[in-house]
Amino acid sequence: MARLLVVHHVPTTTVRSLADAVVAGASDDAIEGVDVVVRAALEATAEDVLAADGYVLGTPANFGYMSGALKHFFDTIFLQAGGALAADGSAGATGGDKRPFGLWVHGRYDTTGAVRSVLSIVGALPWRQAADVLEVMGDVGEPEQAAAYELGATVAALLAP
Repeated sequence: MARLLVVHHVPTTTVRSLADAVVAGASDDAIEGVDVVVRAALEATAEDVLAADGYVLGTPANFGYMSGALKHFFDTIFLQAGGALAADGSAGATGGDKRPFGLWVHGRYDTTGAVRSVLSIVGALPWRQAADVLEVMGDVGEPEQAAAYELGATVAALLAP
């Protein structure tokens, strides 16, 4: 069975609603053969990453950057998960089969820096972007939850046999 790992940092109910919608979409009854594993960013391990076939990441935008919790996740799994850097410190060639990932970011005023910071790290992992980044500003309503549901379902469906 394929495994989708959802790694998130959800410090508020607003951000939690997006995570819940992503997980619901990934767990949609129409998608068979995919085990959805959910981990808080501070609890996810390299073993979780290596056991997964795809990923959905979620973070609030904090001071123009991803959350410290998601950054900690990357810091602890990067090398074991196949991360590679070039001599100049940019993303290096990772080669091999690239696993799909999706990303959602919630911000009150701006998400640009948070998205950029996540994508720069993920670019050095053997992962490939499988869906447009979901950037949500301000309050989360039904349209934003529907988009988060769709993100989870899209990445999960890519893993289905």
